Amino acid sequence: MAAAKIQETELYAPVKLLLEGQGYEVKGEVAAADIVAVRGDEDPVIVELKTGFSLSLFHQAIERQGVTDTVYVAVPRGSGRAFLKSLHKNKALCRRLGLGLMTVRLKDGFVQVHGDPAPYKPRHSKVKKGRLLREFAKLVGDPNTGGATRSGLMTAYRQDALRCIKVLQKAGPTKAAEIARLTKVENARRLMADNHYGWFERVQLGIYSLSPKGHNALVEYSNEIERI
Repeated sequence: MAAAKIQETELYAPVKLLLEGQGYEVKGEVAAADIVAVRGDEDPVIVELKTGFSLSLFHQAIERQGVTDTVYVAVPRGSGRAFLKSLHKNKALCRRLGLGLMTVRLKDGFVQVHGDPAPYKPRHSKVKKGRLLREFAKLVGDPNTGGATRSGLMTAYRQDALRCIKVLQKAGPTKAAEIARLTKVENARRLMADNHYGWFERVQLGIYSLSPKGHNALVEYSNEIERI
C-alpha cells in the first residue's frame, strides 16, 4: 500500500504549539494566511505551510510581507542527502528574501527554526569579484552566448592555449620560453605541461609540439584563433 500523502494541515498543530509556547495567540486561515500569530502590540507573525519547497510557497510568503516583516515558511522535515541539500539552498534563499524558515518532523511534531526573518545584507567576496574581473579583462572579444551551458565555453585559459597552438602551427616544436614571449602568455610553460586539453606534446625538456588533438583543435577553433 502506498504511503499516505502528506497534507499541509499536518504542519498546523506543531507550528501552533511552538508559537503558543512563546506567548502568541494563534489562528489558522486568516485572510488567506495559513497561520497568524499575535502577541500584544507586536507585529503579527505569519507562517505559510507547504508540503515541500516550491516557487508557489515563496510567492505566497513574499505577498505576506506586504502585511508584516515577520513571515516564515514551514515544510515537513525530510531525510537523506537530497533533502539536506535542498534545505541548505532554500535557507540561503530565505535569507535573501528576508523570510524565516521552519521544518516540522511529522513523526513527533518537532519544529526546528532554521532562520528568523531579517533584512538581507549581501556580503560581497572581493576574491570572487577579482577573479570575475580578471577573467573579463583577459577574455578577448565576446566568444560566448549568455545562457549557454558551461561545457565547451570559451574561457581566457582556453584562449591562452589557442595562442600557444597557433604559434606551434607556424613554428613547429618550440621552446616554452619562446612561446611565452611570442604569445604574451606568461604561464605558457605550465599550461602546456598541464596539457588540460591534450593539445600539446613535450618532445624534449622545455620544448613542445602539437599533439593530434592539437591539430584537430586548429580546425575546430579556427575562427577563434583568427580573432586572438
